[in-house]
Amino acid sequence: QVKLVESGGGSVEEGGSLRLSCVASGYTYNRNYMAWFRQAPGQEREGVAGIAADGMTRYTESVKGRFTISKDNAKHTLYLQMNQLKPEDTAMYYCAAASYPLFSDVAFYPPDDWGQGTQVTVSS
Repeated sequence: QVKLVESGGGSVEEGGSLRLSCVASGYTYNRNYMAWFRQAPGQEREGVAGIAADGMTRYTESVKGRFTISKDNAKHTLYLQMNQLKPEDTAMYYCAAASYPLFSDVAFYPPDDWGQGTQVTVSS
């Protein structure tokens, strides 16, 4: 069993920044692939950024150049630095972990484990 706990969400004005964190605990030894997903009201959950075991990253087109995913393996923590935030970034953000790749060149895939989510609200 893996537990993922997100933090760092909040309310900011357009153009502001937030840094999300996700601490993993429990049976994490093979959870080498991690990602951030988000879900806005009335919309499907979508992949935002992913990072593989070798450090390779992928971003959805709408956040490229503004968001950066990273991880600290020693701290079992995943991060998402979000800059130049826009109102359309408003959503619940979820941390995800898996023992298999969570993304390809064309898509993100559902993980083994989900966090409980942290809310990000961007006002114009």
